[in-house]
Amino acid sequence: MIEIGIIGSGELGGAIAHVLARRDVAGVIRLIDETGRVAEGKALDIMQSAPVHPFSTAVSGTTFLSSAAGAAVLVVADRAKEGEWLGEDSLTLLKRIAQLGSQSLVLWAAQGGREAIERGVRELKFSRGRLFGSAPEGLASAIRAVVAAETGGSAQDVSLTVVGVPPRQSIVPWEDATISGFRATSVLDEPTRRRLADKVAPLWPPGPYALAWAAAKTIDAIAGLGTQTVSAFVAADDSNGRRTRAAALPVRLGPAGITRIELPSLNSRDRVALDNAMML
Repeated sequence: MIEIGIIGSGELGGAIAHVLARRDVAGVIRLIDETGRVAEGKALDIMQSAPVHPFSTAVSGTTFLSSAAGAAVLVVADRAKEGEWLGEDSLTLLKRIAQLGSQSLVLWAAQGGREAIERGVRELKFSRGRLFGSAPEGLASAIRAVVAAETGGSAQDVSLTVVGVPPRQSIVPWEDATISGFRATSVLDEPTRRRLADKVAPLWPPGPYALAWAAAKTIDAIAGLGTQTVSAFVAADDSNGRRTRAAALPVRLGPAGITRIELPSLNSRDRVALDNAMML
């Protein structure tokens, strides 16, 4: 079992720790927050729930970021007092993580991590395969629920991804989506798909528990459990000399992070929309 460090013990950080503990995907979870003993208290609450929701994961709380230096995955969540890291605060946090000298994957679970991922790779030279964000999977999950409601089925029967830059530049590749094993384009006509697409932007940002489940699903994929493909914020590849923005893309994951980006089939309109979304 892997070791996971969760940076920030706000509502999202606590939810991620609880979800991961109940899934028994990690041997050790360290909840880290520099605000007093908040992380320690939340870790204790989670451990006390073990008799009700049995799990073997050991959850502890600390104020020291250095305690997670050996973690396989560092999850960036939200602080107990200040909330999530944004702007220069996010870059400062990434600098501190880099100073740990750790080979941990850095999974940005909070919804505002797209810019931090972009700057972390471009300015701090993080590997784009080892710094990425799980919030788009939370959006994809919400879209699956909307599609299920439209068709009168279950969200578990809907398979789709989301690409682009939420909220206004989110694209659902309907040509690759399926509903109960059938191509979505054969189940949903064009007017219905357009109407559903109009509902995507208001679904952003996902709530804390949707973000927590998205982070847990992403860690499952890293650990080789369940599906290994999720929608994630990925930094741009500048190696071709063209500077673009980080965006949500379907990725395949493993213990080393992103193993490949699985670009979906896009019609010409969606391809132009994705190019425009990623344009600086």
